[in-house]
Amino acid sequence: MNKESIAVGLDIGTTKIVAMIGKKNEYGKLEILGVGKSKSLGVHRGVVNNITQTIQSIQAAISEAENNSGYRINDVVVGIAGQHIRSIQHSDYISRKNPEEVIGENDIELLTCQVQNLSMLPGEEIIHALPQEFKIDGQSEILEPIGMYGARVESSFHIVVGQAASIRNLGRCVKNAGLELTGLTLEPLASADAVLSEEEKEAGVALIDIGGGTTDLAVFKNGVIRHTAVIPFGGNVITEDIKEGCSIIEKQAELLKTRFGSAWPGENKDNEIVSIPGLRGREPKEISLKNLSKIIHARVVEIIEQVYAEIKLYGHDEPKKKLIAGIVLTGGGSQLQHIKQLVEYITGMDTRIGYPNEHLAGNSSEELSSPLYATSVGLVMESLRNQTNSATPFVEMKIPEPVVASSQSTEVNVIEDAGEETNSTPVENEPTERKKKYDFNNLLGKIKEFLDNVE
Repeated sequence: MNKESIAVGLDIGTTKIVAMIGKKNEYGKLEILGVGKSKSLGVHRGVVNNITQTIQSIQAAISEAENNSGYRINDVVVGIAGQHIRSIQHSDYISRKNPEEVIGENDIELLTCQVQNLSMLPGEEIIHALPQEFKIDGQSEILEPIGMYGARVESSFHIVVGQAASIRNLGRCVKNAGLELTGLTLEPLASADAVLSEEEKEAGVALIDIGGGTTDLAVFKNGVIRHTAVIPFGGNVITEDIKEGCSIIEKQAELLKTRFGSAWPGENKDNEIVSIPGLRGREPKEISLKNLSKIIHARVVEIIEQVYAEIKLYGHDEPKKKLIAGIVLTGGGSQLQHIKQLVEYITGMDTRIGYPNEHLAGNSSEELSSPLYATSVGLVMESLRNQTNSATPFVEMKIPEPVVASSQSTEVNVIEDAGEETNSTPVENEPTERKKKYDFNNLLGKIKEFLDNVE
């Protein structure tokens, strides 16, 4: 019997780190077995800037997910973002030795590997080389070339590039936290998997994922990724503006933003005021909700305008590139009041908030359907596609226990026949032997972890 595939996604964000364990149920939906969340320390605008703090935050999230699920996590698929990410378009081709044979997966793999070996700017590395349309012997607009005949196979690629140092730092944090890194996925692509339907990708859609440190964009048309970008601003910049504009501490600014914040100042009346406790016995501070909305509005407009500039760069004004399905907002920042209306006002495009609940099993908790978890759900889906068994149940470690119970019952019979001398040997020795085995396995694990760290 095949073991069920258990997948783990690790979303290393600027404000939070989420570890999510999941598997597919009998209906093909994603069943979440456990979630761990910790405050992200050591990550700034999607990039690791403190290795030790990031490792501690990862371990805290992993530990919580393990305790909630009863599974031990072995390896993870990690999301990557940050201002160092850029994307380029590139075309390449291969000439086939035997055109009489049909095109197979090996040919497509050969073409993709050829693109992976492209020389980039110093210090840059290719994260994804995603094929778009294919051209076979001059015949264009082929989406699935496998099974066709042809001598020359050509394809346009969407290439996602990032700084090699940032990618390695991320990998080192994961490895030093005691985990294997099985995959690295661009975060907007993971979010798109979780919240977009195939119909939307076909019609043309722009996914905007507003996170804590960055705002990620992924544009799809005709079911294929067309453009990606990472804007180095997110929810944290809005909090920073509130902190400076209202002269309050960061914790209070974050609370104000989530509880009373709105991206549309016209919604608040002039007499709507919220009182904030003063520091160390000082007088409480009164803040006008209209002023709060004005501060938020100014920064959100700036973020949306930058994203819209990227959508225009893709060429959405051209009739063939028109995004019929409009914009889908997701991520923690999409929960800001009236942000949907503001995006529609600035871009003139239909907008909806994207929830990852379409792929989740019916019995999932309401919290997991939040846009906050869109990237995490997408990473688990990516891990499932790799068919890895990323986590093993803790229960497996307790298997020997029933055997011991049965052996003790036989010992009682022996004692009755053989007297006191036989009593001491089986009762004492067998459990210690089992204990030694258990400790030895533990020791092996610790040695492997230590050697990995040394590397």
